[in-house]
Amino acid sequence: MTVENEDDLMKLRLIGRIVFETLMLMKKHLKPGISTLELDRIGQQHLEKFGARSAPILMYDFPGHTCISINNEAAHGIPSERKVEPGDVVNIDVSAELGGFFGDTGGTFPVAPVEPRIDYLCQMTKKSLKAAMKVATAGAKINEIGRAIETTAHQAGFTTIKDLGSHGIGRSLHEEPHFIPNFHDLSDKRQLKEGQVITIEPFLSITSESTRTAADGWTLLTEEGNYSAQYEYTMVITRDQPVVLTTLSA
Repeated sequence: MTVENEDDLMKLRLIGRIVFETLMLMKKHLKPGISTLELDRIGQQHLEKFGARSAPILMYDFPGHTCISINNEAAHGIPSERKVEPGDVVNIDVSAELGGFFGDTGGTFPVAPVEPRIDYLCQMTKKSLKAAMKVATAGAKINEIGRAIETTAHQAGFTTIKDLGSHGIGRSLHEEPHFIPNFHDLSDKRQLKEGQVITIEPFLSITSESTRTAADGWTLLTEEGNYSAQYEYTMVITRDQPVVLTTLSA
């Protein structure tokens, strides 16, 4: 969607803050021994406190209120009785709807003890998000986002997961532009527009460049032994730096 007035922006800020608060609350409770289903219930209760509805359930009938993926699971992991173990790399993705507006955010949180290469992977994924945001201005080509992410990944010795990417958002969870690649797609001639609402969510990986769907029909897996990281903001495109909506100050 494109933000048309202050009311649109206010409602986007509200759901953006709610999903970010939910993510931070789940991160706070992430520790060895907790099940991903318990984490999901914590997220569910926080969303419901504000009257927000889980977007994965609302849009896709997903079997969980949030997506929680561990180790070689890149995305869309189903909450279950699986317990978090020391050294696990846990990705949490929270998206929700309130009053007809959607917010989407996510982060990767390694559980101590953290291997140095995993810590570096997370640092570089955050760096790639910042690099992508710097080029995400009105009039810029959408493929500049992928170029910034891919360049940062390669300089750090990592790759990007090419079948996962960012997307438009606003009045639906996924809107135009429906897929913003995590790599520099020279054939993509689309441009960003002022007021456009999008996510930027780089997926950096140690070795894998693609995913496959697990037998559960939802979880996206990379190669056995691979790790990936993802961080995601919802934002509004401007002529300058994007306005981030998924923060506590939004």
